[in-house]
Amino acid sequence: MIYELRTYTVRPGAVGEMVKAASTISRDIRGDNFGKLEGYWITEIGPLNQVMHMWSYADLNERTRLRAELSKNPRWTGEYIPAIRPLLVRQEVRLLNAIIPPVAPATKGNIYEFRNYRAKPLGGVKQWLDLITGVMPEREKYSKIVGLWHTDSGQPNEVCHIWAYPDLNARAAARGAALKDPAWQEFLGKGTLLLEEMHSTIMLPAPHSPLQ
Repeated sequence: MIYELRTYTVRPGAVGEMVKAASTISRDIRGDNFGKLEGYWITEIGPLNQVMHMWSYADLNERTRLRAELSKNPRWTGEYIPAIRPLLVRQEVRLLNAIIPPVAPATKGNIYEFRNYRAKPLGGVKQWLDLITGVMPEREKYSKIVGLWHTDSGQPNEVCHIWAYPDLNARAAARGAALKDPAWQEFLGKGTLLLEEMHSTIMLPAPHSPLQ
C-alpha cells in the first residue's frame, strides 16, 4: 500500500471554495474509484490557507494507472480542474510508506495534528522509527495515533505522523501527561538527537473527510 499526501495552498479567502469543490464535484467524480480518500483537512494552526488530503493506492503502478484514467475523465477536466485552478497558489505531493496505517479515532468531532520531522541523513529515519514504534504502547496511554509514515518521495529523510484529539485542551493534557512518563522521556532523549527539523500543523477535518 502506498499513501499520497497532497498539500494545496490556496489564495487567502479561498479555502471555503476549495473545500466545496472537493466535497461536491471532486467527490462525485472520484468516489474511491481513483484511489481511496483517507482524509481531507483544513489547516487551522501553522501554515494557513491550506488543505491537506491523503489518498491510498495498492502500489505505485496502480496510482499511475488510476491518475492517468482520471486525467481523461471529461468531468474531471471540464468541471473540477477549471473550478480549482483559479484558487491554487502551490501544490505539494508526498508519497508515503505506512509504518502504522491510518486508524480512525473511536469518536468523531476531533482536531488533528500533522507532525513532520526531517531526520539526519543516512540512517536517521530508521533509527527514529525503531525508537518511536518501541515506545508507542506507552505513548498511546495518553492519546491514540492515527498513522505513522516515512516519506518515499517528496521530502527525503522525513517521517510524518497524525494524531487526533477531542480539542486543543485535550491535546495539551495528553502531551503534558506523556512528558512525565519515564519511557517517553527516555525516547525524547534519544529520538530528538536524530532529528534536524520538527514541524506541527493543527488541522480540522472537512465535512467529507472519512476521518472525523
